[in-house]
Amino acid sequence: MSSDAFIPNRERAAAANADIPVIDISPFFAGGKRTIVDEIARACEEVGFFGIVGHGVHEDTIAAIYREGRAFFDLPRDEKMEIARPAPAVSRGYNSLADQSLGNTLASGVPPDLQESFAIGPLSAGTGPYWTDAHGPIHFHPNMWPRRPPGFRGAVSAYYQSMEALAGRLARMFALALDLPELFFVDKFDRHVSTMRLNFYPAQPVAPLPGQIRAGAHSDYGAFTILRTEAAPGGLQVVRRGGSWIDVPNVPDGFVVNIGDLLMRWTNDRWVSTVHRVINPPDAVRANATRMSVAFFQVPNHDIEVRCFESCTAPSNPPRYAPTTAGAHWRAKIVAARGEPLPPAVARTPVTAA
Repeated sequence: MSSDAFIPNRERAAAANADIPVIDISPFFAGGKRTIVDEIARACEEVGFFGIVGHGVHEDTIAAIYREGRAFFDLPRDEKMEIARPAPAVSRGYNSLADQSLGNTLASGVPPDLQESFAIGPLSAGTGPYWTDAHGPIHFHPNMWPRRPPGFRGAVSAYYQSMEALAGRLARMFALALDLPELFFVDKFDRHVSTMRLNFYPAQPVAPLPGQIRAGAHSDYGAFTILRTEAAPGGLQVVRRGGSWIDVPNVPDGFVVNIGDLLMRWTNDRWVSTVHRVINPPDAVRANATRMSVAFFQVPNHDIEVRCFESCTAPSNPPRYAPTTAGAHWRAKIVAARGEPLPPAVARTPVTAA
């Protein structure tokens, strides 16, 4: 079944009716906090997606991960499989082409995605119970590095660190946008289990299966995502309220940020974790068109309880979600992408798109 047939059964999750704004966040650190915070709050409520520039990430860091990432994906499959993902719940190492279906996190029977990927998590871990309990080894599994290219590990690690820093800055903006203390999220992310994934979408010399695309319709599982894209055929789209799709523009020298499930749960749907997908390139260029993106998924400490904020509830608007932990939600979604069913606390009833 095509993932196009499903959108989440929630009133506002497909609210991408407005244009996706691009926000220069540099004034936030030069005394212009209120204006930036208001722009971010509006984007999070109306669309769930926005672009950012003025982010402070050096262009050399971005160029390096694209150079080394493409060199890695150009390696023979057997060599890449030396660091194959070790288990369904562990987001590490290499996922081969058509090895998972993101659409299965919202529906069932969705064809596998036409992408390869490589994932890492935190670059270091502690030794206490938080890191070694039943769930610690899943979230802090050692990263798996290929033998080649020689510059790959350094480039990927440097980019991950730059995303950690940027995510920390964005978390301060999100807190103020929710009328919370600026440092509210600091202790929610001080032992975060964020993952980063390099996505490679190869050319399609053979026509895809019916309903098969580069990444099926899904929402992101964490608190928020920072995505670097490139201007290439077959890109990212978000769903509108009525079920139609709009393109997410590439942001030269910038990133795309989107709200994930956990911030939507925290805010009781005030902010939207909008469904999105990556489509195939047009038939005329399909046989030669490739694409690469880098996604940093900011995920809180795995034991943090995610409960709707009181400020986002009222007698007329009670909590829409039962409390969960960040780790439990993340693990369930990761496993679902590999074909196992979601537990009832995470699954949502799909409805046919208009």
